[in-house]
Amino acid sequence: MGVRRSPEPSSSPQRRKLPRLGPLQSIALFVLVLPTFALLTLLHHARDITYLLRPIWDTPPRPFRALPHYHARNLSIARLCALHGFGSPLATPRRVFDAVLFNNEIDLLELRWRELLPHVTAFLLVESNSTFTSQPKPLFFAENQKRFEFAAPKVVYGTLALDGMSVGSDPFVLESKQRGAMNSLLRRSGISSGDLLIMSDVDEVPSAHTVRLLRWCDEIPPLMHLELRHYLYSFEFPVDFSSWRASAHVVGQTTRYSHSRQSDLILADAGWHCSFCFRYTEDFVFKMTAYSHADRVRWREYLDHERIQRIICNGEDLFDMLPEEYSFKDIIKKMGPIPRSASAVHLPSFLIENAERFKFLLPGGCLRQPK
Repeated sequence: MGVRRSPEPSSSPQRRKLPRLGPLQSIALFVLVLPTFALLTLLHHARDITYLLRPIWDTPPRPFRALPHYHARNLSIARLCALHGFGSPLATPRRVFDAVLFNNEIDLLELRWRELLPHVTAFLLVESNSTFTSQPKPLFFAENQKRFEFAAPKVVYGTLALDGMSVGSDPFVLESKQRGAMNSLLRRSGISSGDLLIMSDVDEVPSAHTVRLLRWCDEIPPLMHLELRHYLYSFEFPVDFSSWRASAHVVGQTTRYSHSRQSDLILADAGWHCSFCFRYTEDFVFKMTAYSHADRVRWREYLDHERIQRIICNGEDLFDMLPEEYSFKDIIKKMGPIPRSASAVHLPSFLIENAERFKFLLPGGCLRQPK
């Protein structure tokens, strides 16, 4: 009799078949999964939904009362004062103090000081060894003082040590500490009642003719904001005239450094605000992680240098945010890339005189250099 051999086991593993779901079970699974998926989607896009619905949940600030701004070459200061309703020229112009908090805006600081040098008595600058997000930073101005020798006799420089602040501290608290340090520097600077004090960020640059007007006319408002043309990444991408935080004060007993709204008056078209106008992509990364709104960096890829370069040249948003507007009409109007401008007219004169050196700020110069 032959010997029966048991069948050899199959070399391929047998697949277990999943049980088929009936119609009712499929519906039940769908009902369970759909809310979870919807919730995750909602959480992922919560910021976008919030901004999109802003016209519903938020109200716009009260409008400013705009003061018309007149300027033409070769007009006398007497004529300009009269056109603005600012009285007559003073026998001796006011002293002007320009006060800024400094982070890493080296190029814009030079453009600012070159623009204002003939009209400013003292440049006040406060720099901290920490960012608003508690990250240690070099004292960039101290490291680059040789570049600013042209203004050295007018510079009043102050530093603020924030070594004791822990990572994760409220960035607006740290920003407030720097603004407090500016008040201390003001007291050291020799500023006095009746002087003109310009308060703004480094990238909010009043025009020279604006400061000339305000230092000479005897009946200017004691406090007004300065409307600045807003640009993003360079002067190739004009956004609008929404920048209002810069302000001019005739100094009095209650004058304190501030970067918030302090008046309903605003002088139209008084300069330029160039946001994120850096020479190197490394500086973009530093600013994105250092300033008060660093929480907008939701994903690590936002800091990718190739992505940043692409966004700069396309005029898109670094943080993939919807426009911060108060009406659906304005939100829709500002969606998408910023239209390019080929105009380099009515820009700071030192910028145009040194166009090759600052080509990254001019039309056609969006490519950033390696650091």
